[in-house]
Amino acid sequence: MSNVGTSKGVLEIAKFGLYVAIPIVLMYTFANNSKNIKKFMGNRSYIVYPPEAPRPPSPEEMREMARELARKNNSR
Repeated sequence: MSNVGTSKGVLEIAKFGLYVAIPIVLMYTFANNSKNIKKFMGNRSYIVYPPEAPRPPSPEEMREMARELARKNNSR
């Protein structure tokens, strides 16, 4: 095996090590500081709920409304 083949293997291993190490190091340095997380999470509203609509009538109220409608229809 030639010397060039071995150096390419070492280069590939070094590149892979950097590709794995850089995100881990950045994540650790960013997430280790709680001020960074609070600043990042505070600037974004991830869930925005719509305003609450009026609640539907309860089952008892629905029954009473149905009785009133039936009385109106029967009285005609």
